[in-house]
Amino acid sequence: MTVVRLVVCVAGVYSMFLLWAIAQERLSVPFNSIDGKHADKFKSPIFLGTCQSALSSISALIYLLLRRPKGQTLSELLGLSHALPANGSATNGVSNGDAKHTHSAKTNGHADTSKRFSATSLLLRYLQCSVFITAAAPFGFAALSHISYPAMVLGKSCKLVPVMLMNVLLYRRAFARHKYVVVALVTAGITIFMGFGGEGTKKHAGKGAADQTLRHSFIGIAYLLINLGLDGATNSTQDEVFARFKVSGQQMMFWINLICTLLTSFISILPLPYIPVLHPSAGGQSELKGALDFVRSHPSILKPLAQFAFTGALGQLFIFETLQHFGSLTLVTVTLTRKLFTMLLSVLVYNHKLKPGQWAGAAVVFAGISIEAWVKRRAVHAKRVIQEKEKARIKSL
Repeated sequence: MTVVRLVVCVAGVYSMFLLWAIAQERLSVPFNSIDGKHADKFKSPIFLGTCQSALSSISALIYLLLRRPKGQTLSELLGLSHALPANGSATNGVSNGDAKHTHSAKTNGHADTSKRFSATSLLLRYLQCSVFITAAAPFGFAALSHISYPAMVLGKSCKLVPVMLMNVLLYRRAFARHKYVVVALVTAGITIFMGFGGEGTKKHAGKGAADQTLRHSFIGIAYLLINLGLDGATNSTQDEVFARFKVSGQQMMFWINLICTLLTSFISILPLPYIPVLHPSAGGQSELKGALDFVRSHPSILKPLAQFAFTGALGQLFIFETLQHFGSLTLVTVTLTRKLFTMLLSVLVYNHKLKPGQWAGAAVVFAGISIEAWVKRRAVHAKRVIQEKEKARIKSL
């Protein structure tokens, strides 16, 4: 059953997010106006986040209602009742099969892990995740203005680094040695890819100067690093929620996306001044007004916008199912292999040209991912053998 669940999760993540990636890249390039006289870029990343998070929270709620056991209260359905630690002792358990709490560490600042946690504590964790997600999205969208989509996809493959770093710094977890080898290979591959890529040449060829190209590459990579750091903080906090509270992946998905929708909706109606990355729309008007005006004058954006929100919502169902049952590092491994196909699909659909050195860098990245998958497979096989021997011993008795 575990293998079947993992196969279904992987298939769902792959199919939904390959389509989502195509829509995301399309949203990063100019759209023709309704009169066909000019083309403009969509500059409302928070509006994009609102569309996706709203649809995602609705999808999660529908999923929970369809699978609602008879007699379950609304509070129990949404995971707000019985918010207790998942284990009697967090220091003895393995969190998500990958990271272990060190024996000397306190779990999230509390030595007594048997302490009851209120629904308020759980909601505060969800708020923390939502703030990270809301802040991360504009930086990922802005990076596409300075580096190519394949470069961004490969850069996002470095997510193993911030996930591990944030787990160690925020929640004092330790990892197996091979994971540090994987991180080193992924980082080296990204460095090779960026070194051979000359990112920004194609997007800013009209500006001609080498220093301008270097500047755009630096800005794009800086935005991407901020996005990755916030993603790592999000994933490590989600791991902590699963380790400490009895919640399902879909309950977490519902609350995080609902809070994200409320946050981004509030931000969207504020008449904020121009803020690089976070509010790139014209100063003095709300992002919501700017986004709706753009949709009216550029109706061709509706199809990729709908595809972005719909596939992102369905993909998140599979993401949180994987996160709940297999942990964030397994999830990251699945999404990283998906990114290989995303990069190849982007090359085919949008005719990106990759140099031999870039292919070599991509190969190093996915070699590291292959090591992670191989070690994980060996561990699962060894565990299964032990279980079968234990069953045989019990039967013999």
